[in-house]
Amino acid sequence: MGTHEAWVLHVDLDQFVAAVEVLRRPELAGLPVVVGGRGDPTERGVVSTASYEARAFGVHSGMPLRVAARKLPDGVFLPVDGAEYEAVSERVMATLRSLGVVVEVLGWDEAFLGARTDDPEALARRAQSAVLAETRLHCSVGIGDNKVRAKIATEFGKPAGLFRLTAENWFEVMGDRPTIALWGIGTKVSRRLTALGVTTVHELAAAPVDALTAEFGPRMGVWYHELGAGLGPTVVDDSPWVPRGHSRETTFQQNLTTPDQVREAVLRLAHDVVEDAAEDGRSVERVALKVRYAPFVTTSTSRKLPTPTRDAQVIVDAVMALAGTIEDREVRLLGVRAEMTMPRDADPTDRTPVRGRI
Repeated sequence: MGTHEAWVLHVDLDQFVAAVEVLRRPELAGLPVVVGGRGDPTERGVVSTASYEARAFGVHSGMPLRVAARKLPDGVFLPVDGAEYEAVSERVMATLRSLGVVVEVLGWDEAFLGARTDDPEALARRAQSAVLAETRLHCSVGIGDNKVRAKIATEFGKPAGLFRLTAENWFEVMGDRPTIALWGIGTKVSRRLTALGVTTVHELAAAPVDALTAEFGPRMGVWYHELGAGLGPTVVDDSPWVPRGHSRETTFQQNLTTPDQVREAVLRLAHDVVEDAAEDGRSVERVALKVRYAPFVTTSTSRKLPTPTRDAQVIVDAVMALAGTIEDREVRLLGVRAEMTMPRDADPTDRTPVRGRI
């Protein structure tokens, strides 16, 4: 293997949020720790992360806190502290950059590394050691010849290990696994694939492209077919991550019961999103509204604006127009999202700020 071979490594911090909390409270080591909301399992909210000990009882991210509390009556529930996680994450990413590799940050707890080396395993171990020495956090590393394989490989290395997944062993490792094991395929897509007679990764790779594009469209159909073969991008890009949009969401401890209450809550969220957009400095091209009715039925609607805009009144008016579609039912959650023009789509000479809060 030549010294100039390119590799992609996926670094994933193990149970990151829970691990950060245990570092702050060493007495929690080995206990089932659940982080979410304000840390009160009697309130409405969802699990942000759970320690491995809590996961053993079936607790997972996105689960309502009350359900987690029923599964773990003696669990340790803690509030989310985003500022602390952000600070620790920045230390981790700075440590990875010190290794002389290209670092593409994916979130608080994961990143792709791009490097040319004749020993990717040695680089992976060096990354693990450096992060542990700097932050006392463990990470798992997936090694691949592209991003898809590196990302999936990480799961085979958990916890605190490493695994290599390339074209050479792709079908040996993944061929008989269900399609939902692929990065980018969730429950709904896997069900649609099953309806086409495609249940495994190998079957997806062998499926006729025409059948997939007929079901999922020309772009996604081809992409799913390539996923089955483990194909994916190979370039690691260290450009700063730019979010597609900004969103605000509130779960109400008491259901909203009147249209006036609902409209006032939507208006507050719309104002918050406008402020986020103003700080971002890009134009808004689409707005969306998420509604969860009692007991637990969720709907989402969206509207594309006539033209991308930074006009706060136009953005809020569009959100409130969506609010007019809300049914006269009790509401337990509302969310507002503004999707932004991406830098490559925006006019580089346009520096007009969003014109204030309504």
